[in-house]
Amino acid sequence: MSRASVLLRTALPSDATALRELWSDVLRPTTREEQVADVLAILEAAEGDPDTRVVVAEIDGQVVGAVHLRAGVVSTLNLERMVQAFAPHVMPGHHRRGVGSALMEAATAFAEERGIGLVGAAALSASRDANRFFARLSMGPVAVLRVASTVGLRQRLPGVRPARSAGSPSNRHIDKVLAARRGRRQARVSS
Repeated sequence: MSRASVLLRTALPSDATALRELWSDVLRPTTREEQVADVLAILEAAEGDPDTRVVVAEIDGQVVGAVHLRAGVVSTLNLERMVQAFAPHVMPGHHRRGVGSALMEAATAFAEERGIGLVGAAALSASRDANRFFARLSMGPVAVLRVASTVGLRQRLPGVRPARSAGSPSNRHIDKVLAARRGRRQARVSS
């Protein structure tokens, strides 16, 4: 497969449908129309922010890849500046044609324009190809972002389960069960 000429440019509102298709796995789960509206809002916000840019990659006039770039800090605790490359995606059928490398070149150039010495990229943990690609570019894992629903997390936190009053019927039942188990254990030990 030959390497095609990849053209990079800043994304336009007319690219919203193609970007929605590229990023469908990382956009919030909702209807296609709402996802396109989300992409338009992202593009509008990027247009007014000099530290944000959405770059698309084209081959023969067709959008085949994109990345969302943002200059910021490494974390809320590490204030070193870094360019974050969010959702660098390449359309299926266009892998291994230099599109991903061109998108990361755009991230590197964006960092150099701002005098920033670090570039980070986020990939889905399940995307083996993307994670291998970043490893080949000498990008190592620094942190793992884990996500849970608020409700699910609330249910798993040990200190926030509803307290039961000492005299409630369910506590009395549990107390009886535990006392019976202790009695059986003591009977086994003494025999």
